[in-house]
Amino acid sequence: MAEDCCATQLIDANGEFNAAELENFVNTVNLHQYGLSYAVVAIMGPQSSGKSTLLNHLFQTNFKEMNALKGRSQTTKGLWIAKAVGIEPFTIVIDLEGTDSRERGEDDATFEKQSALFALAVADIVLINIWCHDIGREQAANRPLLKTVFQVMMRLFSPRKTTLLFVLRDKTKTPFKVLEPILREDIQKIWETVPKPQAYKDTPLSVFFRVEVVALSSYEEKEKKFKEEVSQLRQWFFHSISPGGLAGDRRGVVPASGFSFSAQQIWKIIKENKDLDLPAHKVMVATVRCEEIANETFSRLASDEEWKALERAVQSSAVPGFGKRISLILEKYLSEYDMESVYFEEGVRNAKREHLEMKALQLVHPVYISMLGHLRSRALESFKTRLEQSLALGEGFAASVRNCSQSSMLEFDQGCLDAAIQQSSWDASKSREKLHCDIEAHASVVRSEKLSELIANYKKQISAALTEPVESLLESGGKDTWASIRRLLKRVTNVVVSEFSSAVAGFELDQAIFEEMVQSLQEHCRSLVERKAREEAGKVLVLMKDRFVTVFNHDKDSLPRVWTGKEDIREITKEARSESLKLLSTMAAIQLDRKAYKIENVLFSTLMDRTVAPPRNRGNGVSGDPLASSTWEEVPPENTLITPVHCKSIWRQFIAETEYTVTQAIASQKAHGKRNSWLPPPWAIMAMLILGLNEIMFLLRNPLYLLVFFVTYLIGKAIWVQMDIPAEFHSGTLSALISLSTKFLPTVMNFVRRLAAESEESLEPAPSPRLASQSFRNQMQKSDSVASSVPDSCVSTETGVEYISPQLKHRIVTNPEQEETSCFGASD
Repeated sequence: MAEDCCATQLIDANGEFNAAELENFVNTVNLHQYGLSYAVVAIMGPQSSGKSTLLNHLFQTNFKEMNALKGRSQTTKGLWIAKAVGIEPFTIVIDLEGTDSRERGEDDATFEKQSALFALAVADIVLINIWCHDIGREQAANRPLLKTVFQVMMRLFSPRKTTLLFVLRDKTKTPFKVLEPILREDIQKIWETVPKPQAYKDTPLSVFFRVEVVALSSYEEKEKKFKEEVSQLRQWFFHSISPGGLAGDRRGVVPASGFSFSAQQIWKIIKENKDLDLPAHKVMVATVRCEEIANETFSRLASDEEWKALERAVQSSAVPGFGKRISLILEKYLSEYDMESVYFEEGVRNAKREHLEMKALQLVHPVYISMLGHLRSRALESFKTRLEQSLALGEGFAASVRNCSQSSMLEFDQGCLDAAIQQSSWDASKSREKLHCDIEAHASVVRSEKLSELIANYKKQISAALTEPVESLLESGGKDTWASIRRLLKRVTNVVVSEFSSAVAGFELDQAIFEEMVQSLQEHCRSLVERKAREEAGKVLVLMKDRFVTVFNHDKDSLPRVWTGKEDIREITKEARSESLKLLSTMAAIQLDRKAYKIENVLFSTLMDRTVAPPRNRGNGVSGDPLASSTWEEVPPENTLITPVHCKSIWRQFIAETEYTVTQAIASQKAHGKRNSWLPPPWAIMAMLILGLNEIMFLLRNPLYLLVFFVTYLIGKAIWVQMDIPAEFHSGTLSALISLSTKFLPTVMNFVRRLAAESEESLEPAPSPRLASQSFRNQMQKSDSVASSVPDSCVSTETGVEYISPQLKHRIVTNPEQEETSCFGASD
């Protein structure tokens, strides 16, 4: 029996509460599991009145009993607690120290009142053990006990309704029916005489107590009868807390899990001699116990393996059914809290539940945010994939973005619904808003890329459509070159703008952005033409020479010319230079505007009609040359490709570099004339007329004379060519004779020296081909340098163009002092 009832001292004789033993008792009997389904029974009464004996027989406990053989003395010291054996519901039995003990004396009634108050605050049923023969006596031992009970009850702000079971011990022959009314009358009188607070002044006894009375035979004299009556009394305690039971109308029950803490706090308040506010104490107990239950529940939740596995899974990717699984986990632990705290005060229980739920949601929230992040990333990737596929199928960009965005947002919303936690009211609007911003940002990037790619393709198309045609038109250098370029530019621009408008219709661009892009394409078209014009202007000299050679060496039917001597080289040269000058005038400025410039007129009037540099105004020293400027009249600087002064320089270089072609043509004409002549040379005809047949025969019979005459002829011919006698007579007969007389002897001496030098060189080994080639190139470079040194004023006549032969170049080099004279002589 001792093992079953687990008797433990709760409060020792000095009033010290044994919390550790109580906690051990609670854990041993597993009190927490009973909730409100338990009862507490306490017993009080005079010392040595058989209280412990009654409890041991009534509840099968093993409280220490008095040994009558050793005399009557205090047996139970302090308060003891045990479990009733075999009673349903679970019943806690508290054995109090007896009152009116000799050991404590008359002056030490404080502990008696404290223990009585503790019993009334804790117990549902209080057994009051009194002697049967004391009923009806004014000075009986039960009267101080009842006064004590009623007085301490007033210290409870809201007393519980406690069942007072008066156990009349050692009943006499007086019938029980007679004793019970007397006892109830005594109880009522004592209740009326006890001072009460104003709030309870007229309150009847039945509000605070339920009074029951039972009588038992003497244990010492009629033990068997006593045990039978106790056995019948034991049945009263079965289902004691059910409606109709001994404690069926009890109030303010503390849940079993809070009993230990509640008892400890009640005794603490009683010891501090404070009024015991049971409702406040109940709230306090509920607060502490619900807090403990909530913390324990939260700890179990935080260490739950299913929760941890779900937390780890969400770190890497989205988890299907996330919201439902989290809700079930939370519901499981919240239900456990509800089950453990169901019997505590409702307001406190609900407040602690809300706090537990808040802590649990705080634990879950980071994982929920990670889940939303995965859903957002997945929806964004889905948008990117759908958009790429939609564009690949040729759908419009704006429509594709709308459709794909709606699909991705719907997918995200469905994911959020799946991830929603039942216990929370979290809003995924911020994540949804961020997803929308991410979609817009990606769509903007793709839009920019597609538009850039589209514009780049059209720029390539523009380049292909304009580069070669513009180059061809510029190289043609005709009168309508720039008009043709303008028409080409307009046509290409219109086509490109039309196609571009159709291509970007699916983007649904703002009108301002669309117009800006169209303007960009138009400007690109114009800049491409301008850039090409500047490139062509950079090689204008090459183009002019090519044009000159083409016109000069080909007739109107584009057939190569054969210089037979019938061609008018002067006119052909003039025509070829005119065409080249037209090309230069075309290249001089960009003429994409319809305004006509006078560049061609200026160039022709200055370079063709007046090939000699215009005279300076000797009065003020200012040149009247319209090409002596860095700008063209009425031409904006940004449209200028070749400045006037540069045009003049290019023309000079052009004349110098094309002169050789003209000279070669003249030489070809002369050679052709010689090859086609069948008559003997004029000197042979003259010799035959003078000498006659006899002299000719003489020469034939004597070849030596013929050789002498032939050598004499060669020497004379060489001197003739060296002195350039025909050219000398162009300046007049007198001046020619003077010039020839001064040059004859030097020329003969020079001729002799050259013959001597050549005879010496013939004795030396022949030079290598490479040295011969180098010598030839040096001679050609010297010849070209001499030709380029001829001033422009010496290449024109009053009729247009004058041709300069190599002999004239030689004369100019050897007679620099006659240069100015011959130039002005030709102009005259």
